[in-house]
Amino acid sequence: MKHKIIALALLLGMTLIQGCCFSGCPDDIGGEPIFESQYEPIYLERSVFEQSIAKESARPIENSGKIYVFGDLLFVNEKYKGFHIFSNTNPSNPQAVAFLKIPGVTDMAIRNNVYFFNQAVDLVAVDFNPLTTTPPAVTKRVIETFPPIQSPDGFLPYDIPENNIVVGWQLRN
Repeated sequence: MKHKIIALALLLGMTLIQGCCFSGCPDDIGGEPIFESQYEPIYLERSVFEQSIAKESARPIENSGKIYVFGDLLFVNEKYKGFHIFSNTNPSNPQAVAFLKIPGVTDMAIRNNVYFFNQAVDLVAVDFNPLTTTPPAVTKRVIETFPPIQSPDGFLPYDIPENNIVVGWQLRN
């Protein structure tokens, strides 16, 4: 009896494994499998990348990401490009203040008035006051903290040129 149960369990296991092996055939999903991204990476040289954080004039939002509220300020992420900053003293009518350009950024946190950003693969701490003309100053950079930015269709970049960072992706022509 014990041998029959083991044989039945093995047979059931083999059937399950066989079903998994054939579930991803191109015939089953209606086309050729995609082994290459439909997007190409956008690179910045590390030296340019590390000097790329800057405060600019306010501009329209094109591709918004996360939204943060800090005091009377709103921060709206422009995926992989930076943060739009709004004065929210009148919540029914926020006023655009500036754009903080940070290539490769998608997220931020604020603690003790220090702004932390994921700039592509790096974690940066920035001393910054959005309401003054003083430019943002990177006070600390921890390089290679995060993995490279994936393409919108889920691929990781390969053959990244030496001393270059992927800061975004663009659709191939």
